This record gives sequence, structure tokens and C-alpha cells, in this order.
Amino acid sequence: MNELRACIRQVRARVEEAAVRSGRSPDEVTVVAVSKTVPAEQIALAYECGLLVFGENRVQEARAKIPVLPYPAIRWHLIGHLQTNKAARAVELFHLIQSVDSVHLAGVLEESAAGRGQAVPVLLQVNVAGEASKAGVSADELPALAERVLALPHMQIKGLMTIAPLTAQPEEVRPIFRRLRELRDSMRERFEQAGWSELSMGMSSDFFVAIEEGATMVRIGRAIFGERPTSGQ
Repeated sequence: MNELRACIRQVRARVEEAAVRSGRSPDEVTVVAVSKTVPAEQIALAYECGLLVFGENRVQEARAKIPVLPYPAIRWHLIGHLQTNKAARAVELFHLIQSVDSVHLAGVLEESAAGRGQAVPVLLQVNVAGEASKAGVSADELPALAERVLALPHMQIKGLMTIAPLTAQPEEVRPIFRRLRELRDSMRERFEQAGWSELSMGMSSDFFVAIEEGATMVRIGRAIFGERPTSGQ
């Protein structure tokens, strides 16, 4: 517990420092604790330390954890790739789906949301770096995706998400974060009916750079929970 509390304190301090450097309030930045492979007991401890937003990569894993963590204040985000056959369950479980990257997926989510009579807040995932191993639409494809998703009555676009390349030098990915912010700004001008308030970008190794470039959500796993048995954020 003490080690976890110290890690969280350190992350919050770095978030505050990065926000202040960029002339922003730390309150503008949400720490999404990436809890994939983390046992429910440890997530409960993180909640007791003040973390309220947790990001899961897989619907099945989240399905096992969420019922045993019935804290009303917790907000669950899906940050991993979503298969369409898991869309209905994702609508049921998550407060925000960060990884919408196709019209087809959005349509399946819309159908599930309509059946439940609820709106689904989403982020559109953009593959800014153009990495073949990463999901997300290209910058050129983004306007068409946004237009189609905005036509779906139960989908609520809140902003954009990207996964930057892993690098030992955080400054190398600054242009990726800056480009996502520019894309968000252009989408805001073109499609004023959407919120576009959120920019989810930055992980344990580079979140401070992402904040300096405008991130409103940073997805932090290793810096909070330590190394995982599998690779990830």
C-alpha cells in the first residue's frame, strides 16, 4: 500500500509540474490508471489512494473485475482494441470507449446503445504515427469517420486518442502529440456539434510531454502499478 501510494504521489507531482510548465491547471488532466493484468484487490487499493479512473484493454478481463469493485465513483475506460463481437458488453461495462477506429465498429456500438436506451461517450482513435502494428484511422481518414459517427444518435464523440511509438527519448514523440492536438482543433472547427474536449495521449514514459502538448487524459500503468507480466502501457 505504501509503495503504491508513493507511486501515485510521484505521478501526480509530475502531472502537476508538466501542467504548470504549459500554463495549464493540473485539474485539466485526468490520470487513467491502466489496470490490465492488475488484480481487483490492487485496484481497490489504488482507489483508496484517490484514483478514480481505470483503463482496461480487454472486455473479458474487465467483465471479471468490475462487478467485484462496486464503487460508484470509479469510471471505467476501454483503451484497447474493441472487437465488434464484444461491443454489446463494452457498452454495458464502460463509461468511455477510447478506441473507436471504424465506421463498422461505431455502427455496432450504436445498435447496442440503442437497445439499452443509452448514449455512449467515445474517443476516435487516430494512428498519427502510421505504425502498422497500431490500430486507429489515419489523419486523412479522420474527417470521414467523424462525420459518420456524428450521424449516429447514441454515439457521443468526446475527442481523440492516439498511441505514440515506444521510445527511450520522450521528446521524439512530441510531434505525435502536437499533431493530435492540431487534428482535434481542426475537427472542432469543422464539426462544432461534437464536444472535442478530450485528448487521450501519453503513457508512463512520455505523459509529461503529452501534457505539455495538450493531453487531457494520460494513460499510466507501469508508473503506478509497476512492471507487468505482459508488455503494455
